[in-house]
Formats: sequence, structure tokens, C-alpha cells
Amino acid sequence: MPHIDPSQFSRETLLNTLGIQVTEASPDRVVAHMEVTPRHHQPFGFLHGGASVALAETVASIGAYLAAPDGYTSFGLEINANHLRSMRSGRVTATATPLHKGRTTHVWNIEIRDERSRLVCVSRCTLAIVPVREDSR
Repeated sequence: MPHIDPSQFSRETLLNTLGIQVTEASPDRVVAHMEVTPRHHQPFGFLHGGASVALAETVASIGAYLAAPDGYTSFGLEINANHLRSMRSGRVTATATPLHKGRTTHVWNIEIRDERSRLVCVSRCTLAIVPVREDSR
């Protein structure tokens, strides 16, 4: 089962912008943390749903990439999210696990929990598994 160095994902990406830290990454489970600060808020001072969705798609995409065959990568096709608990500050942890790992698509379940293990958001992400093209720009 391939594993990666989670620190390789944070340079010059949305992960860096949002402060997402991947702490575990394998083809069967990805875990990441994000501190909720004012830069993650919607206009009314609570965690923005888009920040939660970005976190969810990040962990699902990494897992699908790691589970894909050599020479393939993953791209998000669809994501949904139910925002169940509001937050102003603290740390959230996203855990992604696969529901389906097919030849051309994967479906991943993501739970985002607060520091007290309360469910903040639940999401499902469908990803395309496609060959890496050298001429992609």
C-alpha cells in the first residue's frame, strides 16, 4: 500500500492558503487538520461552508490519487456537503475513507469533526480517475 510524505502537499497550494495540514495519507484513509480563524469565516463570523468543502475535497482527492494505478491521477467530479454545526474558532479534523474505488471513478466519504469529536460537516466526493497527460496545462 503506497504512502506519501504528507508535507509534500502544502507548498504553494490552496492547502497553504487555508492552513490545511495533511497528517495521514494512504489509499484507504486520509486525515487533515485545519485551524478555524477569521480568514476561514463567512461574512457573519462563522466557518465558511466553502472552507469545509475545500478541506473535504482535498482529503478525498489525495486518497483517490494514492489509490489510482500508476500513471493515473484524480480530479473531483462532484461534491456535496451537509454543514451540521457552526464554528467560530478551533481546529477541525477531516477524515476521508473510500466508499467505492472503481476503474474510472471513486466515491469518498468525508467527516469533518471539531476538537470535541462533534460532527461539523459530512461530505461525499466523486472523483474521476484519469491518465496523466504530459501536455496538460
